[in-house]
Amino acid sequence: MLGLKLTTDPRWANIAEDNLSEILTDHAWCEQKAASNAISLIANNSEYPDLVQSLTEVALEEMQHFQMVINLIWQKGYTLGRERKDDYVGQLMKFCKKDGSRNTAFIERLLFSAMIEARSCERFKLLSTNIKDQQLAKFYYDLMVSEAGHYTLFLNFARKYARDVDVDARWQQWLEFESELIQSYGKKEQIHG
Repeated sequence: MLGLKLTTDPRWANIAEDNLSEILTDHAWCEQKAASNAISLIANNSEYPDLVQSLTEVALEEMQHFQMVINLIWQKGYTLGRERKDDYVGQLMKFCKKDGSRNTAFIERLLFSAMIEARSCERFKLLSTNIKDQQLAKFYYDLMVSEAGHYTLFLNFARKYARDVDVDARWQQWLEFESELIQSYGKKEQIHG
C-alpha cells in the first residue's frame, strides 16, 4: 500500500528495543515536528478550506501522539531528552524542488510529508510486530494505522491541488530517491535512523 521500494531490516526493531529511552525521545520529537509541519502547510496554503480543516486535525493528532510518547517515557522512568537532528528528513528536504511555481512548492511539501508518513508507518509496523513489550507493540500498531491515514491524506491533497505537476510521476521519483536514501539508515535508535 505504501509503495516503498525498500523495507527496513527487521533487526532495526531490536536496536530500537535495546535503546528504548533513545527511540522514545526521538519519536516524541518526530511527532512534534509532524505537528509543526501540518501547521506550516496551513499557514502557507490557507486558501484551501478542506486542507486547513484536515491538517488542523492532523496537527492536533500529532500533538496528542507527542503527549502519548512523553507519557510512555515518564511511565518507564525515562526523561525526555533534547530534540535531535533528523538527517533522513534533512535529506528528503534537499530533494524537494526549489524552483518553479508556488503550486510546485506546495505539491513538493505535500509529497515530502507523505514520504515521511509512509516511512514512519513502515517503521511503526516493524516495531508493532517485532518488539517483546506488548504495551509498546499495541501502541505502535495504533500509530501505524494513524500514519497510514496521514500518508494517504497528504498524497490525496497533492493529487487534488496540483496544477503544474504530474503528481504520480513525481511521486515515483520520490519513491526512487527514498529507496536509495534509506539504504544508509536503519542502524540507529531513531525512528528514521
